[in-house]
Amino acid sequence: MAYGNNITEILYGGDYNPEQWPEEIWQEDMRMLKKAHINMVTLNVFSWAALQPDENTYCFDKLDRIMEFVRENGLKVCMATSTGAHPAWMAKRHPDILRTDADGKKRKFGSRHNSCPNSPTYRLYAARLASELAKRYKDYDNIVAWHISNEFGGECHCENCEKAFREWLKEKYGTIEEMNRCFYTDFWGHTFYDWDEVVLPNLLSEHMEWDGQEKTMFQGISLDYRRFMSDSMMECFKLEYDAIKKEMPDVPITTNLMGFFKLLDYQKWAKYMDFISWDSYPQPTDGPAVTALNHDLMRGIKEQQSFVLMEQTPSVTNWHPYNRLKRPGEMRLLSLQAAAHGADAIQFFQIRRGIGACEKYHGAVIDHAGRDDTRVFREVTALGEELQTLGDAFLEGRTPSETAIVFDWDNWWAVEYSAGPSVRMKYLDAIRDYYAAAFEQNIPVDIVGVEDDISSYKVVIAPLLYMTKTGYADKIRAFVEQGGTFITTYFSGIVEEHDLVLPGGYPGELKDILGIWVEENDALPEGEENAFIYEGNQYPADVLCDLMHLEGGAKSISVYEKDFYQGTPVLTKNHYGQGTAYYVGTRSNAEFYRHFLKNIFQEAGVEPVMVTPEGVEAAVRENEKGRTLFLLNHAVDSKQVVLDRNYVDLVSKKEYRAGEKLELKGKDVVILSAR
Repeated sequence: MAYGNNITEILYGGDYNPEQWPEEIWQEDMRMLKKAHINMVTLNVFSWAALQPDENTYCFDKLDRIMEFVRENGLKVCMATSTGAHPAWMAKRHPDILRTDADGKKRKFGSRHNSCPNSPTYRLYAARLASELAKRYKDYDNIVAWHISNEFGGECHCENCEKAFREWLKEKYGTIEEMNRCFYTDFWGHTFYDWDEVVLPNLLSEHMEWDGQEKTMFQGISLDYRRFMSDSMMECFKLEYDAIKKEMPDVPITTNLMGFFKLLDYQKWAKYMDFISWDSYPQPTDGPAVTALNHDLMRGIKEQQSFVLMEQTPSVTNWHPYNRLKRPGEMRLLSLQAAAHGADAIQFFQIRRGIGACEKYHGAVIDHAGRDDTRVFREVTALGEELQTLGDAFLEGRTPSETAIVFDWDNWWAVEYSAGPSVRMKYLDAIRDYYAAAFEQNIPVDIVGVEDDISSYKVVIAPLLYMTKTGYADKIRAFVEQGGTFITTYFSGIVEEHDLVLPGGYPGELKDILGIWVEENDALPEGEENAFIYEGNQYPADVLCDLMHLEGGAKSISVYEKDFYQGTPVLTKNHYGQGTAYYVGTRSNAEFYRHFLKNIFQEAGVEPVMVTPEGVEAAVRENEKGRTLFLLNHAVDSKQVVLDRNYVDLVSKKEYRAGEKLELKGKDVVILSAR
């Protein structure tokens, strides 16, 4: 369980920075936090400069007072290591710690995400600080978790990284001949004869700006540098992790992730994290499906386990182009949506609003006014009281799901590094197309990686499966043979894990499962569409149109309506073993995906959590206590939901009978337990 097995309540709180305030403010903070039913704080996130004034001196006096103060006031602590931004003196005395941009510019001290992950200085002092902190505070029984660094991210292109990259390549490939093969270096005479001839790929070497996007001439080496940089930062995480575990082996450790964050392969990171935590800051234009998908990704990267919502704003961000206020009820709605999708803790950034620098206008539980009668504070207090009432009703609850969507960071990187066929082809767009269609029908979806077991699902969807890694086609083949329903899309099965095209025609190793082969891909410019008819309705064919041929017993469900490939298949169905495989050869619109997946789910026997009016989400978590149903009205007007069985409201204790209509006000949430 997130935050350890001895937690029997939903932890509620957030980032607290008392070091930014005079100590006389602290007492008032404690009064207000108790009033808001806050029971946990994250401390020490950005204090490295204060804790370590030089190479050999550590100064914990103020942190000692803070730790004693919060313990005396009954607060649990998620203890951070402060290594998200190094001190100024470290940059001055040890310039190897400074990052180099992709265009070769050496950065100066400033900002955050500012440390080279392959800097010997950073690795030495970051791990040492984590160790010193763990030694000092290991006897504090209110520390329920450790939080390493903060939002790992960014990239570095310095000489240290280049040298480390060569060693990483040497370990991966063994021989330079094998590396040359995988990078396809016969092209353009790029053959390497020695490891020290390898230069990292950036805007000084293989990369270029193309239609506003960064592309690469050699996808293989660029893809490996993405992997290497993710691994490099993960190694930094592991150094701090090991230092803490040596002193406090039983306290779980995390770092705050950021949903669909492209630079780091979180599926790989999750193997080394005791529990997942993440920071949710949806754009005002994001619909509820986008936010839910992020939560389901975070649940999915660690075997569908519960996670911690480490950060969200109680009111407003400071870094969106337009920092719109959360409307009344919206903070509660988003918080409980996180719980519905697997969160066992609800945290905010931040507890008290700072008065300077770039986050001074970022929302907080305690605003600049310092009052407990603001709208935001009242809403935070009301949610805290509600969470206290809920207790452990759904803690550690799993989401029962018969449908999975495959997501893979390597695919994301490789698709968007590809030189063709279309700059409009985006991996996340393809994932969201299918997820939103399932979400709007209240079909629970697990987000899985290519290493995960898929045998228990009825339906597996792998949008834009451009890269087919070694052995993955066999996993899909076994799934379909045993009765599963598999769906994939345009531009799938094209390359293997080094981004080398699989010979023999697209979609490579998936051809027999799908019963097709794709001859050409037609990339449509913005504003140009083809079309197809599916069950009497016409839908657009956009972005990419695969021109394909049927093989074996595959059938065409629909054909293109226009152009020289008019009448050729666009949607296909193939019976394979006991199961069925579908190929969707183009990108269409939301109406098509809803229509198509509704049929797929009915055919596969996948049932929705509940049938609800448009705008009302129904989600379930199950644990040893039973089944908890979340009904979330994302609309601004009231909705009526007809209940499918007997329930009791976990907060109001009101009982409902099957068939009874439950009224949900706009932006309201009701949490029910099945009777």
